Amino acid sequence: MILGIETSCDETSAAVVVNGRDVRASLVSSQVALHAKYGGIVPEIASRAHIEQLRPIVEQTLAQAGVTYGDLTAIAVTVGPGLVGSLLIGVSAAKTLALCNGLPLIAVDHVEAHATSAALTAETPPWPAVALVVSGGHTSLYLVRDFRDIELLGQTVDDAAGEAFDKVAAVLELGYPGGPVIDELAARGNPKAVRFPRTWIHKPHFNFSFSGLKTAVLYYVYGAGKKYGSAQHLSESELADVAASFQSALVQTLVTKTVAAARYTGVSNVVVGGGVAANSALRAELQTACDQAGLRLFLTPLEYCTDNAAMIAALAYQRWQGDEAADLWLEPRAGLLRPGPRARDEVML
Repeated sequence: MILGIETSCDETSAAVVVNGRDVRASLVSSQVALHAKYGGIVPEIASRAHIEQLRPIVEQTLAQAGVTYGDLTAIAVTVGPGLVGSLLIGVSAAKTLALCNGLPLIAVDHVEAHATSAALTAETPPWPAVALVVSGGHTSLYLVRDFRDIELLGQTVDDAAGEAFDKVAAVLELGYPGGPVIDELAARGNPKAVRFPRTWIHKPHFNFSFSGLKTAVLYYVYGAGKKYGSAQHLSESELADVAASFQSALVQTLVTKTVAAARYTGVSNVVVGGGVAANSALRAELQTACDQAGLRLFLTPLEYCTDNAAMIAALAYQRWQGDEAADLWLEPRAGLLRPGPRARDEVML
């Protein structure tokens, strides 16, 4: 029985998970309202909100699960990657709880937890599989051979997919966060209205780039020489067309690269996790592409797509089985814990 703590960005979360699958309680405190007026996450505000929210969230989680610290086997915490100030709050709390209660401390990689989150509700672990992790801070492809053998195949070299959603939503003056509002607006638009670029879609590697796509939307909306300076000249139908065309370009890139990675590695399963995995177009197009390629798709349930502690506690169970406990010198890390050579070099197909 593991208590998981997640504070990598702007979600304060705690969960109690038994044997890596039985989620007894999982609570998330969102900070969206705090950051909305700034159009994005302010690290200092995020850190202070974690300080305020973490203790009550942990106490409510234990109460909902009907357990005490004496019932726990270990304390698990996200150690990185993420905002270092936010991570520091969770890591400090986890170390304190582990020390005070004489429990093992287990450090978990946030992105690897997303990569394995689909296994939370799968009947059997879907490994080996290619995992697409797509969120506001990360867009990566992994080869997951099992819970303890996770290899990075490629990642974004600039903007993450979720970051691109937020920035395009800002250009279109739709508010923050951008993912849900663009997904909803795109459903009313024509995805072929504007031909936005699909960067590296057929290049022989598994890295992504969405900066150019974001810039192409900005130039299209503002016009040559920033003729308009805002999106207010666009009608509602034109806004929907731009949103649909942008989303189509981004989703097509993600889907094409993911299927290519599955073919390259020779696996027959694909798993998807992260906040952008809740996007309806991505889920639908991935399912279609996997069906056509003879691949089996495992989609993370919507409640575990965004940052949550259940996936942290679930992966920690696997680490605990392998005696991978951390010591009290554990420090948070903002960057990837295990970048691997394929994150830096192009993988030739």
